[in-house]
Amino acid sequence: MELRIDKWLWAMRLFKTRTLAAEACKKGRIFIKGVAVKPSRMIKVGDVIDVRRNVAIYSFEVLQLTPNRLNAVLVADFMRDVTTGEQLERIEAGRIAASTGRARGAGRPTKKERRDLDDFFDPVFHTDEFEE
Repeated sequence: MELRIDKWLWAMRLFKTRTLAAEACKKGRIFIKGVAVKPSRMIKVGDVIDVRRNVAIYSFEVLQLTPNRLNAVLVADFMRDVTTGEQLERIEAGRIAASTGRARGAGRPTKKERRDLDDFFDPVFHTDEFEE
């Protein structure tokens, strides 16, 4: 049995809609054996599918095929996550970077944030030089 990759990605809950899965394929974010695939590509049991999202590439092995969208509990019976350790480290580093401070490209700091930064980088030391 074979199944279209966009339908499988949707059925495995990797994408919210089949249209989004097809768009990801068209944009070159879905790979099989290192080659970007079209939404109409047929997959079979044993294929390893790579999905590029943000900074990392997730890898999934096809264990079974189903044309129907699955309950989230059943997904583990139909695919296995084989993402490499290096990619998992990238994912974790991205989470840490996202949780620290200001969002990238969020604009200039506010006046209070700028003062806090100035105090952090150029601390003011109180001295007794003016007292006599």
